[in-house]
Amino acid sequence: MGANLSGASVEGDGGGPPSRPRLGDIPESCAALILARLNPPEICKLARLNQSFYSASSADFIWESKLPSGYKFIMEKVLQADTGLKNLQKKQLYARLCRPNPFDGGTKEIWLDKKTGGVCLSISSKALTITGIDDRRYWSHISTEESRYPTVAYLQQTWWFEVDGELEFQFPAGTYSLFFRLQMGKSVKRLGRRVCNSEHIHGWDIKPVQFCLTTSDGQHAVSRCHLDSPGNWVLYHVGDFVVENSNASTRIKFSLTQIDCTHTKGGLCVDAALIYPSSVGKEVKACS
Repeated sequence: MGANLSGASVEGDGGGPPSRPRLGDIPESCAALILARLNPPEICKLARLNQSFYSASSADFIWESKLPSGYKFIMEKVLQADTGLKNLQKKQLYARLCRPNPFDGGTKEIWLDKKTGGVCLSISSKALTITGIDDRRYWSHISTEESRYPTVAYLQQTWWFEVDGELEFQFPAGTYSLFFRLQMGKSVKRLGRRVCNSEHIHGWDIKPVQFCLTTSDGQHAVSRCHLDSPGNWVLYHVGDFVVENSNASTRIKFSLTQIDCTHTKGGLCVDAALIYPSSVGKEVKACS
């Protein structure tokens, strides 16, 4: 055993005692194997350790394993990637996909969760089918700085409240959660401070709204709840769905309704529908 330790030592200068191997002596190939077992934020932190880890952190095989299985579908079909994007190193591509990437005329966005590489999607109010949206007596699109998008849909008053959405996408295998991002009241700024205009809020305490989710392979989820928390953006959980085949497209349909015509309801902002891997969705909802 002593002989093995001696063999791993390096003789010091001037006949001094042998020095021990240092972290900087780890070969780049070994550093890369270590990094491959970590998640992306951990890789980036360890890359600052020394030159060996910094160089190894750019290895394509590391970042290829962090990209979702359907990343080529995202590039070619969704983002319709140009040559420049296709020629990026895998690390650069991962960083690029972690940023919000608009598609469908800017009405939807896709990005990767930085920690897990999970696929996340956002569908703006303009990409949703909202009953009566073209009637300015009831609905309007208002500018905002509190959304991924320039505007949100604002309901003044209606008898029949119905918001529908549909998406067909090639999801990587896994479990996903779908949410609606809603706010009771309309945010405005007065003297540089954010305040909530609640003058149109009414009717939501009488009957609950219904959320519904269905998929092309027969999955179905329904839930009901009363809308609350005026002045705050809230993620309302619609339901979960499971994708088993990452090579096939999954069509999902979802809705938000309150169609009891015995009373009116109003004063609601509809921002977007969001889809997260379920583990990511739990974290996002907990922080919202």
